[in-house]
Amino acid sequence: MDIDSHAEELASALGVDKTEVKTDLQNLLQYSVPIDEAKQSIRRKHGGGGSQSSTPETVSIEDVTTDHGSVNVTVRVLTVGTRTIQYQGEENTIREGKLADETGVISYTSWQDFGFEPGDSLTIGNAGVREWDGHPELNLGANTTVAFAEDSVSVPYDVGGDATLFELEPGDRGRTVEVRIIEVEERTINGRNGETEILSGVLADETTRLPFTDWQPRSEISEGAEVRIEDVYVREFRGAPSINLSEFSTVSPLERSIDINDEPPELSIAEAVGAGGMYDVAVTGTILEIRDGSGLIERCPDCGRVIQNGQCRSHGAVDGEDDLRIKAIVDDGTQALTAILGTELTAEIYGGGVEAAKDAAREAMDKGVVTDEIAETLVGRAYRLRGRLSVDEYGANLSVDEFDPIDESPADAARAVLTEVRS
Repeated sequence: MDIDSHAEELASALGVDKTEVKTDLQNLLQYSVPIDEAKQSIRRKHGGGGSQSSTPETVSIEDVTTDHGSVNVTVRVLTVGTRTIQYQGEENTIREGKLADETGVISYTSWQDFGFEPGDSLTIGNAGVREWDGHPELNLGANTTVAFAEDSVSVPYDVGGDATLFELEPGDRGRTVEVRIIEVEERTINGRNGETEILSGVLADETTRLPFTDWQPRSEISEGAEVRIEDVYVREFRGAPSINLSEFSTVSPLERSIDINDEPPELSIAEAVGAGGMYDVAVTGTILEIRDGSGLIERCPDCGRVIQNGQCRSHGAVDGEDDLRIKAIVDDGTQALTAILGTELTAEIYGGGVEAAKDAAREAMDKGVVTDEIAETLVGRAYRLRGRLSVDEYGANLSVDEFDPIDESPADAARAVLTEVRS
């Protein structure tokens, strides 16, 4: 059913003008509101279901919910970012960031340039509401009014986009960082307009390091350069924040030196998991269990995924390639995660490489002997682990780069874990 048919159906059911309904419907669809939700919003507006009145409700930020079709708010602009997105086959330049009042913070997307900047106090009328990343987001479009507020809005939040790398989270937009570029490479990818040259690598500051992608390669982005990068947005990449430079980002040399901390943040597992994923973090905990899928395994020769009974989820029946891996449950008393150790670290712990593991499995006629020996070495002992943490609906996984025993007896470590759990 096309938009005219939807509008005619709604107009007939509600007893209102079809042109008005169609305009409202187009406005909501512009904000990427699903068609059924858009129709329900229009029904509420015209008294045909729900409690939403035809006039947008004036609310504080903490009271904005996805049940609102549109709202009026008075806010302070915290951040403003600009980038181009592909929407319904066309390129659109949007402005996005965060707004706040004394009750809370909310993300916004503006499909027009209303001319506001960080620090401005605004009264916004008829802002559409949609769900984005599980939270309400304001959408400012053709039917939205934006005016400077009579009085400045006082908020308990930082105004402007400056942030350390440690403070950044996926979904952040219009942020500014001061960093040293410690790794950079030029790559060719298949972009939306065909083959595209990009730069990717790693940035660092005094707090941590994060990966980045520059979608419009700049000469200022070179290894060792210390730069201020304004107007970046942050996506999630492999479970951790990743900085992205758009065509609107600016890069300028720094007059100060970045004192990089080569050590990662040392956090409890609960703190690390609560951060929602980290590119570089260290935790200390006791290994409670070696999970299935550890020891001598087989990988798909095409994609590298672990296969079961000669079957790859992506490529079907394949001749697997032997490899070593450890998946260990690590607990520090605050929370647990799964630590994943690759070939080299696993071989070091096992005391031999893939061939040695294969020999042991053949002799015992059981691959499980490799896993059993690893478990005997690790379970009940405390270790410091450093690597990349990803968190999703299936749990927390740490891809381990460094794995070191700590100076603590297994008994003391176990008692510490139990004490923490019971407290």
